[in-house]
Amino acid sequence: MRLVVLISGSGSNLAALLAACADGRIAGRVVGVVSDRRDAYGLVRAAEAGVPTTLVPWRLMQKQGASREDFDAALAEAVAAYTPELIVLAGFMRVLTPTFLTRFPGTVINLHPSLPGDIIGAGAIERAFAEAQEGRRSSTGVMVHEVIAEVDAGPPLGQVVVPIFPDDTLDALKARVHAAEHELLVQVVARRCAAAAPGLSPTDTTQV
Repeated sequence: MRLVVLISGSGSNLAALLAACADGRIAGRVVGVVSDRRDAYGLVRAAEAGVPTTLVPWRLMQKQGASREDFDAALAEAVAAYTPELIVLAGFMRVLTPTFLTRFPGTVINLHPSLPGDIIGAGAIERAFAEAQEGRRSSTGVMVHEVIAEVDAGPPLGQVVVPIFPDDTLDALKARVHAAEHELLVQVVARRCAAAAPGLSPTDTTQV
């Protein structure tokens, strides 16, 4: 299966996908990486792995008067050039509009560091940690879901509960959440690829 990964930052989840494709856990390959940020380290990771990259610079386009729909139209063209079968938002920090989503129906999935219906939007790990410090929660989680126009609200494809311990620091919690993200994302993408390749049936271990 042809995978295109959208990133905005360090690309650690991209690295997990690249490793899983290389060792056969995912029956697919990353054929392109697209970022909205020029300084995203994930672009370096992709280049080192020999994966083509495309930059669609939202901030520059915004300064030039582009709307969200203009950006999404340009992003859709960049992604479509790779002929994707599955589009993975792995730390991509832009909310996609129907301008993009209608080009790729049922093809876009997103990784989010919270459980379905829990903490919506950016800063989910920090917000969960703050609530734990106030005694209002003892766990958070990670999910992969289909992308719809409503933020973090598409049907979940897999989820993992991540405990928050009384002596946790924010950095410790982030490390635990990121580790869960890498594992869950690989599992969900592997399952999607296996569904497109009869005969493969990876173990479903998305609940821990």
